[in-house]
Amino acid sequence: MILEVAVLQVKPGLTEEFERNFKIASGIISKMQGYINHELQRCVEDGNKYILLVRWETLENHTIGFRGSKEYQEWKALLHHFYDPFPVVEHYEDIN
Repeated sequence: MILEVAVLQVKPGLTEEFERNFKIASGIISKMQGYINHELQRCVEDGNKYILLVRWETLENHTIGFRGSKEYQEWKALLHHFYDPFPVVEHYEDIN
């Protein structure tokens, strides 16, 4: 299993719209091949900052399958304009 981690800094004043759009986007990503689950958490200290955790069966399910799909274009249109700066996405694997 691969854990995708992204810290999302949402532009001030747009958090409510971002959260509404994210609910729609959740329906997109959850149908992708290799998707296991995801969670979005809002930072207590900074209400414009979120962390997105997505679990995938393989790295390629995210980097090739999802990012190369038409569904990703929908995801991008729904969410990418909210971020400043654009998030760095990293992938982690369990060492146990």
